Amino acid sequence: MQSAIQLNPAQTLDFLLNVAVVRPVFMWGPPGIGKSALVRRFADTVGLECVSLLGSQLAPEDLLGIPKIDGDCSRFYPPANIVRQQPFVLFLDELNASSHEIQKAFYSLILEQRVGEYRLPAGTIVIGAGNRAKDAAIVKPMPSALINRLVHIHLRTDHRQWLDWAINHGSIHPWVVDYIQLRPDHLWSEPPKHEEAFSSPRSWHMLSDALTSFGDTVSDEMLEALAYGLLTPSHAGHFKAYLKQIRQKHTLHAILKGDAFWPTGPEDRDVLYFLAQSFRAHLRKELPDDESSVRSAHQELAIRAKDMLRDLARISVEIAQSVMSEDEAGQRLPAWFLVEVARDLPRLAGRQSKDTKPAKV
Repeated sequence: MQSAIQLNPAQTLDFLLNVAVVRPVFMWGPPGIGKSALVRRFADTVGLECVSLLGSQLAPEDLLGIPKIDGDCSRFYPPANIVRQQPFVLFLDELNASSHEIQKAFYSLILEQRVGEYRLPAGTIVIGAGNRAKDAAIVKPMPSALINRLVHIHLRTDHRQWLDWAINHGSIHPWVVDYIQLRPDHLWSEPPKHEEAFSSPRSWHMLSDALTSFGDTVSDEMLEALAYGLLTPSHAGHFKAYLKQIRQKHTLHAILKGDAFWPTGPEDRDVLYFLAQSFRAHLRKELPDDESSVRSAHQELAIRAKDMLRDLARISVEIAQSVMSEDEAGQRLPAWFLVEVARDLPRLAGRQSKDTKPAKV
């Protein structure tokens, strides 16, 4: 299922607080985006116990129960994991990964809040969630009758909200927090079509836990194994270079201030490329797109940026040009700044092809 409307975590929680209490809701989103955590947060907010059922792991008897002879007839006894005396939040995770028999069993559960002869306590809230077909996850088509019994919402990541949570949470490793502050576009990437790790809020959280377990003395080999075992390969390369430049005291902030210089050694080429891309992200963030909005602080940054580009080109014209070129998302630096660079640094004005490969990280 596709939707032009996507909600960030805060909007989703607000939606659940107003809609899920009166109608069952189904949340769509890629793996690792935080669907389960949102439902637990919702349950805490409304003061109800959260009971999770994993659709992909259920057999029909896990939901419908088993028959038992009662006199001249049989009765189905529901499983203990959904029998409660008080209302609760029933979270049907990976609902669209369950078998068609299980999906049919969900009909009465969602529509009538009933399983066989057992009815959920009044006030119980039912929320479903699942991945999208394009996420290379195990999903099965949902029957139209089931789809029509649910209110559907689609989730998207929001790096600002994730960073607020990570900082307030207190247990997210500072290297992870600092990196996502520097490269918020690396918080999540589309799941690959083949078997390969990819970046998500969940994988960054897992990386944080592993880094905390290792401690700050973690070796370069272990860092590389962790990064490539959890993140999109290009993000893993950047994260590795980020930690290397921290350990070697090469920081973009220091270079911007003029207290440090671009690393020049061949062994630091990965650090140089990471710093250059971080520099590009900084310019995208700080320089306005509209020239009429340029203020003195922006012009001062533009002048400093051109000096830094000139110094960078003396080390690698290719990396300097990558700062000026279009990124994977089709974004470029502000046009007025590119015009200034073309005028003052014509050597860097040559437009790179999208197929041009960046320096190896």
